Amino acid sequence: MTDMDGWVAFAGVGPGDEALLTMRAIRLLGAADLVVAEPEVADRLRHLIRPDAQVAEPADVAGTARTLLQAAKAGGLAVRLYPGDPLLSGAVGEVQACANAKARFEIVPGVPAATAVPGYAGIPLTSEGGGELRVIYAAEASQVSYGPGTLVVIGAETAPQDLGKMLIAAGWPDVTPFAITWDGTTTDQQTVATTLGRIGPDLKAAGVTVATTRGGAVAVVGAAAATAGRFSWYETKPLFGWRVLVPRTREQASAVSDRLREYGGVPEEVPTIAVEPPRTPQQMERAVKGLVTGRYQWVAFTSTNAVRAVREKLEEYGLDARAFAGVKVAAVGEQTSAALRDFGIRPDLTPEGQQSAEGLADAWPPFDDLLDPINRVLLPRADIATETLLARLTDLGWEAEDVTAYRTVRAAPPPAPIREAIKGGGFDAVLFTSSSTVRNLVGIAGKPHAVTVIGVIGPQTAKTAAEFGLRVDVTAPRPSVTALVDALAEFGAAQRDAAAVAGEPLRRPSERRRGARRRLR
Repeated sequence: MTDMDGWVAFAGVGPGDEALLTMRAIRLLGAADLVVAEPEVADRLRHLIRPDAQVAEPADVAGTARTLLQAAKAGGLAVRLYPGDPLLSGAVGEVQACANAKARFEIVPGVPAATAVPGYAGIPLTSEGGGELRVIYAAEASQVSYGPGTLVVIGAETAPQDLGKMLIAAGWPDVTPFAITWDGTTTDQQTVATTLGRIGPDLKAAGVTVATTRGGAVAVVGAAAATAGRFSWYETKPLFGWRVLVPRTREQASAVSDRLREYGGVPEEVPTIAVEPPRTPQQMERAVKGLVTGRYQWVAFTSTNAVRAVREKLEEYGLDARAFAGVKVAAVGEQTSAALRDFGIRPDLTPEGQQSAEGLADAWPPFDDLLDPINRVLLPRADIATETLLARLTDLGWEAEDVTAYRTVRAAPPPAPIREAIKGGGFDAVLFTSSSTVRNLVGIAGKPHAVTVIGVIGPQTAKTAAEFGLRVDVTAPRPSVTALVDALAEFGAAQRDAAAVAGEPLRRPSERRRGARRRLR
């Protein structure tokens, strides 16, 4: 051991998909005092890094090792990130420096591109009975003699056609199956299957040129490459590579974004509504006091923002979910119910049909003076909430106390590149979850381009979109954000199937606008 109190971790982050990080790598990133990584890697994983951690770019081996050891000597944890696996990506020199300095260090393996990228392309590298597997770098291709089994080539992006020529010159038949995957495990992934003798023309037919490629590529050579497409599971996701605008408050957008990623989409969260506290807090203070003293029989939540506002006010007074003891709770829909359950409260009433204030009003029981000891309902809402539920409760014999729990204001305009993408057709789809998101997005960023697929959560939102001259392509079968994303995925799958039946290349909506150049996906 050494007199150093700190230590160094060399962690692999896989070839691109954040989901391939190991739990150990995530834990170390959250604890690191210093993170050394290439800028593109650091930017992709910044949300996993402590806000107060130092982030530095690597230098040469000696310089990087010196930076890592200085942090360790100061008593900190230094994490050096490598794409793929550390020991397959050049970490040996820096590891050797730590060993020579007798510093404590750890190596966290990562998923290597040589196996992950073919896996994401659906290409099995070996058969059930085994089979030879060789992994080389592209520069070594001329030295690899023909043989059975599978050859995986790292760094195949430089000159795929020359790679084919080198292998043929080394004795490989020109009809040998060849599959190459760019930007593997990311939503820009594209796989092209061909043979060694037809790499050039088949890449051209697929629209792959020097101008359209960006990231690295991994090639598979041999009989295994012939299965490319047969087991494709990633690139065939219904929204694969779709850039989808999610115009909601940032807190509300997360559930939509997570579901979009499951379908292969690339969500872009653009807040259109900012939630702020009420201008005068006295109403909420009286409501919390009444909740604790048993003033209410029911509390009705019509949004996740209302749940958050009440929860924050309770916690401000040192209270928790126990303040709801003896009170019945109603929730307008699945997202609001999820926010309540996160607070430890299970709703007593949710609408079975339409998940809206109207749906909740239809499900609300009338006041019964024999069964209900109290007739008051607390209704914490936004300052611009509609009066439908309030009027319905009154008709049913309840005394509803309408309390402003939060204010909604229009958010600031998004950055210029986002605004240009919205108006210029850079987004494949936009999802509107309320009439206010339609009005606010158009107000702060302009109307989406005509090629952009418009999805709405229900008829009222569709009506508002039509008033702004937007063509509605997708409407959720029920007013739920998950149902809206699922409906968009069904729309994307139908487009994919139609292209396959017509024998046409699949193009995302953004690729259909005038002047749009086909890009590698």
